[in-house]
Amino acid sequence: MSDKPGMTILRIDASMRTEGSVTRELADAHVARQPEARVIRRDLAIAAPPFHDAEWISANFTDAAERTPEQIEALTLSDSLIEELRGADEIVIALPVYNFGVPAALKAWFDLVARAGVTFSYGPDGPEGLLKGKRATILVASGGTRVGSEIDFATPWLRHALGFIGITEVEIVAADAMGSGPERLEQAKERIRLLAA
Repeated sequence: MSDKPGMTILRIDASMRTEGSVTRELADAHVARQPEARVIRRDLAIAAPPFHDAEWISANFTDAAERTPEQIEALTLSDSLIEELRGADEIVIALPVYNFGVPAALKAWFDLVARAGVTFSYGPDGPEGLLKGKRATILVASGGTRVGSEIDFATPWLRHALGFIGITEVEIVAADAMGSGPERLEQAKERIRLLAA
């Protein structure tokens, strides 16, 4: 996958390990193969997004024209995260599998960007994602969970969540079940090399 001039990558690191993280290593390799791209980095270990609270929910469900200054402030981070998504051509998510699912910080991030009327809407045929024309690359690492297995609740959820906001072109590169041997990481690196070719 070659990058195009002016391409922007939004890189989201979801591993709480800042050192020795396999997903960060994979993301480094993936981004390095697109040297002309502009990269925006959102590191959820360094700046974990907050969970929803009553103030945020009230602000979100208040018409934009009627929001108080406090409600506008409550949505500031959400607005910023959505602008990062809007400005990106590719979203790279470095995803460790924690207890069969996604890290809580990544779920909190998604809760802040999934907003009715902003990133998705409801119509006569059901929900429609509004962030179309983008692609996502999910770089997964796990100790024992095989991607696509019956105990993998991380990648199906993330694929569905991205599709819900309009990002349906999703590539998954997995260094999964690494407890069974180090060759899984090398196989994932080879997939990244092929994607960049």
